[in-house]
Amino acid sequence: MARSALLSATLLAVSAAGADAPLAVTGLQRDVIFTEYSDYSRSEELVRRLFSPLNALRIDRAATRLGKTLREQAIELANERFAVYVPASAPPQGYSLLVFVPPWSTDEVPAYWTSVLDSHGMIFVSAANSGNDANVFDRREPLALLAAKNLADRYPIDPRHIFIGGFSGGSKVALRLALGYPDLFHGVLLNAGSDPIGDEHVPLPPADLFHRFQASMRVVYVTGELDSLHLNEDTRSRQSLQRWCVFNVVAANEPWSEHKPAPAAAFGHALDLLLEDASVDAGRLAQCRAHVESEMDASLGKAESLLAQGKSSAAHHLLERIDGRFGGLAAPRSVALESQ
Repeated sequence: MARSALLSATLLAVSAAGADAPLAVTGLQRDVIFTEYSDYSRSEELVRRLFSPLNALRIDRAATRLGKTLREQAIELANERFAVYVPASAPPQGYSLLVFVPPWSTDEVPAYWTSVLDSHGMIFVSAANSGNDANVFDRREPLALLAAKNLADRYPIDPRHIFIGGFSGGSKVALRLALGYPDLFHGVLLNAGSDPIGDEHVPLPPADLFHRFQASMRVVYVTGELDSLHLNEDTRSRQSLQRWCVFNVVAANEPWSEHKPAPAAAFGHALDLLLEDASVDAGRLAQCRAHVESEMDASLGKAESLLAQGKSSAAHHLLERIDGRFGGLAAPRSVALESQ
C-alpha cells in the first residue's frame, strides 16, 4: 500500500450504530445487519496489530501534524450487509465459526458448502462489498472482525474454534488477520491465495501476538493442483512461515482443480484439518525463536552503533530494513532508535 494511501485511509471519524435484537434463526440468511462494535476493529488497534511499528509511528505523527486523530471505527454497521449460514443444531461444545473474506462483492455462501458446514457444526459469515476492489484497511479487515464479534455474541460458539478464511485475494486478507489476531482466530483457511509473511507487505505483529500465532495457529492451504500461479504463491508463503518458526502448517490441494473455491470434499477436508488441535514441538520452536532473536539483536545493535557514530542517514536506512523484516518483533527498540 502506498504511504499516502496508507495515511489517508486511517484519518477522520465515523459514528457508531445502536443495538437491535440478536439473530435467533438457523439456515441461510442474506442481508443481515449487525449492530455491535468491537475493540478489535478500532482503527488504532488495526494499526497496532497489522502495520509495522515505523509505519504506525508515521501514521501517528501525520495525524498529530494535521490536528486529527484516528477514527474510532471505520465501519458504519447500519449500512453493511452480511450473509450468514447457521446449521440447525449446535454441537454440545458450541458451534465453530468461519469468518470468510471473499474476492467478490456480494454477500453469499457457496451453495455446495452448506452441507459441509452442517456436518461440521460450523457457522459461516461473509460481508457484502468486501471483495478485491474494496479497501483492505477501511473495509475488508474491520468487516471480518465485526462479523466475528457479532456472531460470537449471538450464538453459542466455542471460542477455541473461531477461524478466518478466504478465497483468492480474500485469502491473503485472511492471512493478515490471522497473523494480527491470534487471540481471536485459532486457524486460517487459505483457499488459492497466500503471501509470504515478514516483509513490508505482511509485517509481523507485536512479539506477544506473534509468539501466540507461532504456538497456536493452525494454517491450512487448499489450492487446485492445476492452479500453478497460486500453488507457487503457497510454496513461497509456506517457506516464509518455516523461516519465521511457524510449524503448524498443512497443505490439502485439490486434484484436477483450477482456480475456484474448494469443492465440497476438499472444503470438508480443510475444515477437518482446521479443527485438529494445534501441536508444536516446544524445543524446536524455542530454538528457532532464539535464532531469529539473535539475528534481530545483531541488526539493531548495528543501527545503534551507526547512530553513536553520527551516521544518522545510514542508521535510519538500516532501521527501515529492520522494520520491513522483523516488524513488531523489533519494537519498541526500533521505534526508540527511529526517534533519535
